[in-house]
Amino acid sequence: MRIILRHFLLAMLPLVFGIAAGWGFAFSVPSCGRLVGPVFGPKCHWKQLEYQIQFHMGGVALGCLLAASLGAGMELRRRRAVQRATPTGGAS
Repeated sequence: MRIILRHFLLAMLPLVFGIAAGWGFAFSVPSCGRLVGPVFGPKCHWKQLEYQIQFHMGGVALGCLLAASLGAGMELRRRRAVQRATPTGGAS
């Protein structure tokens, strides 16, 4: 069960990073007026959504890189543990 939980949490990293990046952008830029200025503020709703989607994608990409590196590290650690546990040949 511990292995399943570990893999589930590792697979959730990109989703968590993407949501966090999107929320971070949404809360740091509360209105279009702050993003492009008061003149073009009413016309920039789609631009704000585009930027938020880009932040989501960046967060997901960062989460994927982190999950891949953590997964590779865990796999190498597991392989080393298995190699130490099995004898490396000897007289039978």
